[in-house]
Amino acid sequence: MEDATRIAGIPLFDGLPEDQLRDLASIATAKAFNRGETIFSEGEPGNGFYVTETGRVKIFKLSPEGKEQILHLFGPGEPFGEVPVFEGRNFPAHAVALESSRMVFFPRSAFIALIKRNPSLALNMLAVLSRRLRRFAALVDDLSLKEVPGRLAAHLLFLSRSREGSDVLELEISKSVLAAMLGTIPETLSRILTKMVKQELIESDGPRIRILDRGGLSELADGLRRL
Repeated sequence: MEDATRIAGIPLFDGLPEDQLRDLASIATAKAFNRGETIFSEGEPGNGFYVTETGRVKIFKLSPEGKEQILHLFGPGEPFGEVPVFEGRNFPAHAVALESSRMVFFPRSAFIALIKRNPSLALNMLAVLSRRLRRFAALVDDLSLKEVPGRLAAHLLFLSRSREGSDVLELEISKSVLAAMLGTIPETLSRILTKMVKQELIESDGPRIRILDRGGLSELADGLRRL
């Protein structure tokens, strides 16, 4: 059982009255995972969903050849694994902790019972799922229609928008993880970053990237320019 104050700090439950927060706290369980530890695997029963308190989680699929495609990266305050809660199906992908992480787990049966009594819970979750669907649709578009430089440019612009338009970005994941997310390999990613620096689109200093030419990145992301 979790403390209602901690549950109140989860954006998914923002604005819920105290009695509903207490109900959520009564069914929640704290879980900890080490770096590289599997949280759930594709095909396992979707017996509940998680909210990240600390750390970072990657959601990914594996091809028959073992190639990894990252679908989502989740950090503090973000829920994952919630789709099977509504569908009543198995987890559609793998989840692994990228670093030591703490989670809050909500079991499916108890959560569904709460939703039946409190529909406002479902409305909050629908808002989160809608935002995620838009991001996932953009990922599918990038992987299917854009070359790798365009995918990277689009990702950097997305990170900038998520940081209120800041030109200074701090990559919170390794280049190998970013490469898998963009559907490429680390060596190719490094070459593209080097070309972006030479063309003065960005400055790169380890995990820190400064956008120098936002218009040029937009042209690259839209396929109007090549490296």
